[in-house]
Amino acid sequence: MTSQGPDLRGRPGPAFFPVGRMLWILIVVAALFLANLAAMYFLQPVLTFPHPPAGAARPQALEYAAGEALWAEIDGGKVEGWFLPGDAAGPAPLLIYTHGNGELIDYWAEEFQPLRAAGVHVLLVEYPGYGRSTGSPSEDSVTAALVAMYDRVAADPRVDARRIIGYGRSLGGGAIAQLAARRPLAALVLESTFTSLADIIRGYHVPAWLIRNHFDTRAVLARFHGPVLLLHGRLDSVIPVAHAQALKAAIPAADLHVFDCGHNDCPRQWDLLLGFLAAKGVFKGPGQEAKHEDETR
Repeated sequence: MTSQGPDLRGRPGPAFFPVGRMLWILIVVAALFLANLAAMYFLQPVLTFPHPPAGAARPQALEYAAGEALWAEIDGGKVEGWFLPGDAAGPAPLLIYTHGNGELIDYWAEEFQPLRAAGVHVLLVEYPGYGRSTGSPSEDSVTAALVAMYDRVAADPRVDARRIIGYGRSLGGGAIAQLAARRPLAALVLESTFTSLADIIRGYHVPAWLIRNHFDTRAVLARFHGPVLLLHGRLDSVIPVAHAQALKAAIPAADLHVFDCGHNDCPRQWDLLLGFLAAKGVFKGPGQEAKHEDETR
């Protein structure tokens, strides 16, 4: 007697996933992945250099501050700077200030009066594509703007080129660090600044090879030989205070001061800054700048 197996007629065979459907799913996944990479790449300039709100410009602030406008040509544009003279009898220290993203030099024209009254000149440098400056902002173009403005004011007889100070806040800290890597600065002040912009961007899961602007502040500090003052808010949620602590680790001789504030609400520390500059021999104090010039001729 011949044994027969079960009758399989009419039953479905093995279930294989249709090749065509699998191919389409792979194409869709690949397209979404590439679209995500493209968004990461092309949105970076918008997120790194957001334009200030419409109507935020206050060009009249220059007149109120009794300053003067300077212009410098760079590749791809023309950038503006505001020179705010200090109350000094002879060639005096100059502080170059670089603001955060989404700001304008217009916002800062009246903030530096305590420094100017003490005898320090101030230069506000606008970024390409911001305010009345033309061109497009990027690490390269911002650095070029700072170098061009530095070269212009260093030759000004009102300025003591041996005592040019760099001061940057937030993104401006990364910008002024790039100037410090290319031109001599007597001191460097970094407020609410990152170790590098790349470190911030990587926190959003952007691959390192896709990052367009790096602003590697920590690498600059490791090679900077002048005095460094670090200011940061303990409650900063935009650039956590851990970045300031890491910058301090990169240059242990730096002075680090942490305050009970966030990213945009920290009060200006003009007395602390002037005391720091005096202690480092960059500033002699109100009414003493002419004497300093005579002693160093």
